[in-house]
Amino acid sequence: MDDNEIVALYFDRSETAIVETDRKYGGYCYSIAYNILTNREDSEESVSDTYLAAWNAMPPKRPSILATFLGKITRHISIDRWRARTTAKRGGGELSLALEELEECICGSNSVEGTYLRKELVVAVNRLLDSLPETERSVFLCRYWYIDTVPDIAAHFGFTESKVTSMLHRTRKKLREQLEKEGLL
Repeated sequence: MDDNEIVALYFDRSETAIVETDRKYGGYCYSIAYNILTNREDSEESVSDTYLAAWNAMPPKRPSILATFLGKITRHISIDRWRARTTAKRGGGELSLALEELEECICGSNSVEGTYLRKELVVAVNRLLDSLPETERSVFLCRYWYIDTVPDIAAHFGFTESKVTSMLHRTRKKLREQLEKEGLL
């Protein structure tokens, strides 16, 4: 079933929409959740919560790219679940490692100024990603959007772990330089 047909099922309020979404995107959503949570049960709950959020969002929203729409929901739900879990007990996992790697490039203030700065950072990061060659952009997104491990990224692209680590380091350096040049750091 194609994405337009699945979205139409949501608009018709047919429970088959969830079944078809799970059939087509269940593994994709689970992979995103598991890379963040590293826990089977929490990941499965995040995927279920994703389906509920999609059900509640459609209608009125009509996503143009269903995979991206579901992936974004899954990522946000999983990060929220990870934050709740690590508030109670400080844990490891790929998310904390990825955030540590980016720590020098992001600010964490909750003030109005901090909110504005975060929006500017998003624009700057997107501008950097647009300027990168496709492979570098994909490696960066695998690490910092999908929270893939360095070994998984290396295997996916056929690179050594050392090459992936170097690419990520160089891209973070470019990001930091761009943010400093734009006065965002």
